[in-house]
Amino acid sequence: MPLAYPKIPLQILIFLFVSTLIFVFLLFGFPIQNTIVLFLATVVFVIAFLNTNIALIIIIISMLLSPEIQAGRVATRTVNLRVEDIFIFVVFFGWLARMAIRKELGLLRKNPLNAPIIIYFTICVVSTLLALLEGKGFPKDAFFYLLKYFEYYLIFFMVTNNLHSVFQAKVFVYTMLITCFIVCAIAWTQIPTGQRLSAPFESEGGEPNTFAGYLNLMMALIIAFAIYAKTLKMRLVWIGFFFFAFVPFLYTLSREGWISFIPLLFAFIVLNKRARAVLILFSLTSFVFLPPLLPKHIHKRAQDTFAKEKSYKLFGRKIYVSESTADRIEAWKKAMVKIRRKPILGRGVPGGSVIDNQYTRVLTETGLVGFTSFMWIIILLFRFALRTYRQTEDDFIKAISLGFLGGFVALLFQGLGAAVFILIRIMEPFWFLAALVLTLPEVKAEERMQLLNNTEYVR
Repeated sequence: MPLAYPKIPLQILIFLFVSTLIFVFLLFGFPIQNTIVLFLATVVFVIAFLNTNIALIIIIISMLLSPEIQAGRVATRTVNLRVEDIFIFVVFFGWLARMAIRKELGLLRKNPLNAPIIIYFTICVVSTLLALLEGKGFPKDAFFYLLKYFEYYLIFFMVTNNLHSVFQAKVFVYTMLITCFIVCAIAWTQIPTGQRLSAPFESEGGEPNTFAGYLNLMMALIIAFAIYAKTLKMRLVWIGFFFFAFVPFLYTLSREGWISFIPLLFAFIVLNKRARAVLILFSLTSFVFLPPLLPKHIHKRAQDTFAKEKSYKLFGRKIYVSESTADRIEAWKKAMVKIRRKPILGRGVPGGSVIDNQYTRVLTETGLVGFTSFMWIIILLFRFALRTYRQTEDDFIKAISLGFLGGFVALLFQGLGAAVFILIRIMEPFWFLAALVLTLPEVKAEERMQLLNNTEYVR
């Protein structure tokens, strides 16, 4: 017998939500001028309650185009929250309220990643609590980091359970690409300043490596749409869009981003037969003719990777690298020292120090158990995305699954030099796309079945 959910008036739900949000604002000492965010959050809650699709579109736009607000200070730094961080939780609660009232809480879609994600996040929480009980780390630091980790999986969960048609997925993806176009247009205006490019509304100094990772993901999507374009005119539009994003990508001066673009191209060459020859030709031509055309400061940035600041022996030969490159290498050594002290569950989130390497960071934070769970998520996600790409006959689904796989490969390589899988501006679109890629085959099958049933009914 299904559970009966009590009917709660919408006015009471809004009142309770606003009261809770005000309490959170007061608890963390939000500046009073940010009350406008509280008003916007209330509006988004109502929208999520009435129409989750529109609320998810708002989240997509806000991923890259929302400002930061100061949420207070923790032991090591100032805590900045982005408006979309608040919107994501607001939409989630609005969606849950909608489902509770409509008695649909038992209709959640099963997903192969649900279990490993829950296990990994549980390990993060347990390892962090154990570290705090030992007097290591700071509760407020841990709370905000765990909240951020949870936020990414919340996006994945919401999208998988709110996707009901291929058309809906197209609206989401094209909104994401339009947002990317706007972000790139803003980046073009920053090129004359001579500074490294970052996404809009970043804090002082910006995050060029994050922007490069985001552009790798988006450019992979654009390349895939160019491959599966139905007409020559549309293919040329997508190619133009690619170069429009590629120029800001170069001006991020992110060496990790640049290097990660190479395996991205390699993934396309290996996975896709349709454009393999063209992509090989493009790659060879770019490596030969592009370097002489690049500005001097881009050349210098690339050459600085092998500046004679530190040396390592590789196969008996001495290799010179820059200080920043050496820091990435040393991250592995430091992680090995730390993991010996806490090999099973690690030192807890956030691990006690900044580590510019995704894999050593996971090892340090959650130990071998957490690292195994994290890699379980990565392997399953890649495997099911690859299955979606190979089994579908729909060009749109093929395009986003191939684009996602290419971007995924780039981020896996960039993870060797940056903790990309905890960066908000990369992970929010990444997990949104992951949810679409894993859910679309089921949605397409449901649409096909519904069409067949309608045809039989007409007969």
